[in-house]
Amino acid sequence: MLVSVSFSFAIFQIASTEVRTRLDRFQTTFQESIQIIPPGNRVNNFRAQELDKASENLSIELLYANLIVLVVGGFGSYYLARRTLYPIEKAHESQSRFTSDASHELRTPLAVMKAEIEVALRDKDPTISELKETLSSNLEEIDKLTRLSEMLLNLSRLEHAKLKMCPIDLNKAAQCIVKDFKLPPGRVAINGKKHQIVSANETALNDLIRILVDNALLYSPNDSKVHINISKHDDFAKFEITNQGSGIAAEKMPHIFDRFYRADTSRTNGEKKGYGLGLALAKNIVELHNGRISVTSELEKETTFTLLLPLNHRLQAKTKN
Repeated sequence: MLVSVSFSFAIFQIASTEVRTRLDRFQTTFQESIQIIPPGNRVNNFRAQELDKASENLSIELLYANLIVLVVGGFGSYYLARRTLYPIEKAHESQSRFTSDASHELRTPLAVMKAEIEVALRDKDPTISELKETLSSNLEEIDKLTRLSEMLLNLSRLEHAKLKMCPIDLNKAAQCIVKDFKLPPGRVAINGKKHQIVSANETALNDLIRILVDNALLYSPNDSKVHINISKHDDFAKFEITNQGSGIAAEKMPHIFDRFYRADTSRTNGEKKGYGLGLALAKNIVELHNGRISVTSELEKETTFTLLLPLNHRLQAKTKN
């Protein structure tokens, strides 16, 4: 609509200017010639010639104007279409990659279970202990599939979720989550200011803290200490969790929150390995709470995840009184 109005206005201006110029020239010439000879065929011929010239010039100008509109409009439409379709294209690529990665992760435990069952079936005289070992291994793989399915469902749920928010003390929430891990004394140390009240969904916030604590424990030696520091940073509650370990290489940092991305499986503590979904889920939760999450790391030293969540200022002020 805007292009059409602009184009019409341009045509009007061009036509008005051209006709006005030709009429002025005709009037001047007519006044000069009327003093010499009376008006007649000469005046009519002159007028017709001028009108023809005006029509010809106007046609050429409109042709150029249409060509300009066509070229500019074509390139503009192409640019806007590319710009509009780019997020859709990226989302489609991300969805395709997610489906492929999820299929791979689901196929691996199933392949292990199938192989173990086939071995057990080929054994013509299996012992009870061998059968128990096979069943125990299958149960472990089923647990892995269950955890993976739960994380996939959580990711899907959060993409379209409208979370119910309530005031939560970040320090108390962290203490409760750490307690649920049933760790040896001193394995995780929580420091910092108490009563950092945030507006959050309780279930989502607990999942977020659990993911960060589990990740810190997974990628640190059993005899090391994980530090959690809670403080106030401007209008945000700041949650920092630091663990010792091999760290994360700089080139891998931009991908650390991608789905199914694992910086290095050799960094894990023992045989336990993640699926690369936890931090992607954590990022989704943070974004739903209008917060920010970042990571810094020093190779062969430590890694720190920093979480910023908006404070609930009304309740925060009450806790100070």
